[in-house]
Amino acid sequence: MGTLTNVLLCSFVVVFAQNGVKLEADKPFERQELGASVSVQCCYVNVNEKVPSTWVKLFVVEGKLIPQPVENSTALTTKLKEVGNKKVCYVLTFETLQLNDSGMYQCWLKSKGMFTHGTYLQVYKPVKKAINLSENTKNKILTAEGILLLLCVLLPSVTLLRQGLNLDDCCTTYDQIERSQGHGPYQDVCNIAEEEEEIQLEKP
Repeated sequence: MGTLTNVLLCSFVVVFAQNGVKLEADKPFERQELGASVSVQCCYVNVNEKVPSTWVKLFVVEGKLIPQPVENSTALTTKLKEVGNKKVCYVLTFETLQLNDSGMYQCWLKSKGMFTHGTYLQVYKPVKKAINLSENTKNKILTAEGILLLLCVLLPSVTLLRQGLNLDDCCTTYDQIERSQGHGPYQDVCNIAEEEEEIQLEKP
């Protein structure tokens, strides 16, 4: 696989040298949102003469890549830009991107019988927010959530603490114990003393 790749690269270099054209590296990937404006370009160095170029878009037809010329319109324009040192760039500008603009774009150098490396353009549709909230509103919501979370943690703890330390129940229990231990024995002694006095009074 590596050997085949090297052979192909060498072949391309030979072709470029024979045709007197040296291709510059294109931007391989461009991603923009729907409705945006974007420009892609192909650049090359022409050694001998000016080489006209045509932008094409690749389409898949029956499993094969078929290049179709890109036609100028109000939303799509092409422009030749001379950079200097015999380097020229063809610029393809999309004024308002549509979803069907996605695809692989290349420059076709017809007189030289070659394509530039090309740029793949991806157009995506941004996801809109369901609710558009200001930063102030977001901060208020976060504060309220924090307070609710704190209450959810504290309320069960306070309830359990009150159940474990129920002062009313403790006082009631203490009073009952105090009455049974304090008044019960003295009451029994008094009753015994009264019975003995009654017995003594009954004797002749």
